[in-house]
Amino acid sequence: MDLRTTYLGLTLKNPVVPSASSLSEKLDNLRLMEDAGAAAVVCYSLFEEEIIHDSLELNDRLNQGTESFFEATSYFPEPETFFVGPDGYLEHIRKAKQALGIPVIGSLNGSSEGGWVRYAKLIQEAGADALELNIYFLPTDLSASAGRIEQLYIDILKAVKGQVTIPVAVKMSPFFSAFAGMAKRLEEAGANGLVLFNRFYQPDIDLEGLEVTPNVLLSTPQALRLPLRWIAILSRRLNLSLAATSGIHTSDDVIKMLLVGANVTMMCSALYKNGIGHIKNVLGDLTAWLSERGYESVKQMQGSMSQASAANPAAFERANYMKALRTYRG
Repeated sequence: MDLRTTYLGLTLKNPVVPSASSLSEKLDNLRLMEDAGAAAVVCYSLFEEEIIHDSLELNDRLNQGTESFFEATSYFPEPETFFVGPDGYLEHIRKAKQALGIPVIGSLNGSSEGGWVRYAKLIQEAGADALELNIYFLPTDLSASAGRIEQLYIDILKAVKGQVTIPVAVKMSPFFSAFAGMAKRLEEAGANGLVLFNRFYQPDIDLEGLEVTPNVLLSTPQALRLPLRWIAILSRRLNLSLAATSGIHTSDDVIKMLLVGANVTMMCSALYKNGIGHIKNVLGDLTAWLSERGYESVKQMQGSMSQASAANPAAFERANYMKALRTYRG
């Protein structure tokens, strides 16, 4: 069975890719992912805040004691006395490329324009085959217009694209007034792919300490409905790759996403719940499903149920909404 697919111009041996998470912080885990059959890996994210923090910290350390007398170089800290996080990330990319035989995708996470985007080039130089740009931004400014927020995404993407020659995928949130139009704008700005969707982790309240606390809830298969709809709508209408993430837990989830036009499916929560070896089970079940239905390859069925190919395109829009509400009886 030919499970090959193409993502960001890269030929992958199958459509299952572990998404960015803390699981990729250890090289041993990355090796396990490859052994289980992962077609590529997205490394954990390097955050804008980490880059800015370490830059400021380095500047402070280099200026310690410099007012004592001219050329007070003895006050400069020795390199081994401080750690620059972004450098550790770049070294991790280098080691991953040396250890693995599958594509390694870097992840850069930010929310504003600035010098941090130069790390896109450094990630490329470290050996990354592609870059996932994760723009995590919560627009709380009451005076900010939708147009201004959208332009920020475009400007960040263009700044990153100006630094690299490797393909760049934008990991998006679904919270745009005109999502299809925004997807088209990102394509026009140079995006090579879209990753749908970014899961915004919402805070919680600790009732004992009366504090706002971070809270991570792993996805469930139900979460795939939103990316499934939008990948179906965008497939064959945009000239870029589409990656499905959120709610990908089983081979059934992978198959559904491929049918509506996804190039790859990305797994995270399922690996936390079931272990990295779960990738092998998913690929085995995917192969069995294709074989039972007479398919010879993934590409043969990819996109066959997208909106552009569906017998009833309205099923992905308002008509399905009305039908669902009118027929549900509890």
